[in-house]
Amino acid sequence: MPKAPQPTQTQTQPQAAPAERVVARLRPHARRLVVPAILLIAISGLYGYFAAAFDQGWENLLVLAAALLAGILLFLLPLIAWLGSRYIVTTRRLVVRRGVFVRVRQELLHSRGYEVVLSQGPLQLLFGSGTLRVATGGETALTLRDVPRARVVQSALHDLMEHAATLQTGQRQVMQTKVFTDQTTVWTGR
Repeated sequence: MPKAPQPTQTQTQPQAAPAERVVARLRPHARRLVVPAILLIAISGLYGYFAAAFDQGWENLLVLAAALLAGILLFLLPLIAWLGSRYIVTTRRLVVRRGVFVRVRQELLHSRGYEVVLSQGPLQLLFGSGTLRVATGGETALTLRDVPRARVVQSALHDLMEHAATLQTGQRQVMQTKVFTDQTTVWTGR
């Protein structure tokens, strides 16, 4: 006697979504650090010129303190702010992290669907960077400022969103067929 066909894995339960993988880890374009680096070189040069120019010891210490303060304000703080911004694109979501002392983390799932708008100024066009504005229906938009290779990132976000929508549609179809087969009853009687 032939055996009845066994239900396959896809017929009995929905397929598990693939594991989340990191597609890209980005920071704002490093061009933001050019001016602070030039200012650090200028501060070092000025300190070297004025370091021993005064007779009084306290005056030389004052020059050192001013150079350190200027270095911290004009170089170290912009560097820390740049290091504190990170954009992470995974196969399931877009994550924007900002801040050093107070962290702000915003996430947007690709499956929810969104619009990606790229804007580029003249300097950004020259370097291939741009500002991406990612907006869903009625919510506030995520802004990824000065993203390197902005056109590639925009294209990748569109592809990931399309892939997530395809996966979601396939899972819905599997769930609907399972619901209909589980709810089928045999009517007997009168």
